[in-house]
Amino acid sequence: MPARGLGTTVENPQAMAHQGQLPADNHVHSHWSWDTPDSSTMRKACERAIAQGLPAIAFTEHLDFTVWHDEDRATEEGLVDRNPAHQLPIDVEGYFAELAEVRDRFPELRIWSGIETGEPHLFAASIARHLQDSPVDRVLGSLHSLSDQGRLVGVGRLLHVDADATMRRYLGEMVGMIESSEVFQVLAHVDFPRRYWPGGSHRYVEKDYEAEYRAVFHALAASGRALEINTSSPLASADQVRWFREEGGEAVSFGSDAHAPTAVGQKFDLAVAVAEAAGFRPGRDRFDFWRR
Repeated sequence: MPARGLGTTVENPQAMAHQGQLPADNHVHSHWSWDTPDSSTMRKACERAIAQGLPAIAFTEHLDFTVWHDEDRATEEGLVDRNPAHQLPIDVEGYFAELAEVRDRFPELRIWSGIETGEPHLFAASIARHLQDSPVDRVLGSLHSLSDQGRLVGVGRLLHVDADATMRRYLGEMVGMIESSEVFQVLAHVDFPRRYWPGGSHRYVEKDYEAEYRAVFHALAASGRALEINTSSPLASADQVRWFREEGGEAVSFGSDAHAPTAVGQKFDLAVAVAEAAGFRPGRDRFDFWRR
């Protein structure tokens, strides 16, 4: 039987998985992210990465805004708050101090700094101010929320109103995000709403949204940026990643989206099989994105 999540083109993902080093994990959260427990330390995540045989790890903490600047597009569009609004700023001083500690402790592991920017097209001024004072190695772009009556609302809540319309609107907004924000290097979890699909993610029919996915991938490819294969979301099929390649996509990144150390590098063997089935191969070195 085909492996779940691969689509119809891979019979044995373990047999197809790349036999060399696994790729870097470019999407990991530690306790410096507002939604991650205190027990999720960088040290534990690094120990897990080494045990998994990963060459590198990026600590991409959530950068979300509940208060934004007048220059931000969110202000121009009349957005006044978030729902829910549990997001907190990154403790930059604490984050970089712990980062320096694990870099010293684990010299055999390449450890990158990073952020995951939520709705970067709406918060360009706020993000620029943050990065001016605290530059990082990796910047991911994510879409977690959509505007609704003057507020930013988590997409999981909107799915329960009208899942189909919300998903199409989500992918359309993602095109706009890509075309109007240049700050991020990697588009994270294009399938984020699937995590909250009414009745379970198994009820989601990827093919129904092929046209919308292809519009996202065309915009991303035109910008020269990488698509993330996220192993926390329901894993993308080889068909979906192939759509990205067919639209001109050049590179894919692997991200566990771990919020606990035990999840670092999760399902990377299967993700590698997806990438290979879609026509991507290891890049220039162990630390590079995979490329077509």
